[in-house]
Amino acid sequence: MDITKLLNVRSGAVKQEADRVLAPEAGDGGKFSSFLNAAVNQLNETNSYLQNQENEEIKLALGLTDNTHDLAIAQAKAQASLMYTTALRDRFLEAYREIIQIQM
Repeated sequence: MDITKLLNVRSGAVKQEADRVLAPEAGDGGKFSSFLNAAVNQLNETNSYLQNQENEEIKLALGLTDNTHDLAIAQAKAQASLMYTTALRDRFLEAYREIIQIQM
């Protein structure tokens, strides 16, 4: 599986991490657990960006800051992370549906 196909990501770092996470490992199926941990970490990171965005919006609305630059950055990070997480979710669901379709 090549996760660089998600949202046309072409970063070498993403490709390297995908190879590391999905590399065959000896033993008790550590490959799946590391992949699952990476997905959970992505969810936590997305939640963090969304909370930061909300905090910046609240500060601006309450007049605690007039710096719209920080708000724009927080919104861009949250949107990008949410799009990536949504793409991962869609791929997980697609894989799940394929597994369900396998007849034994």
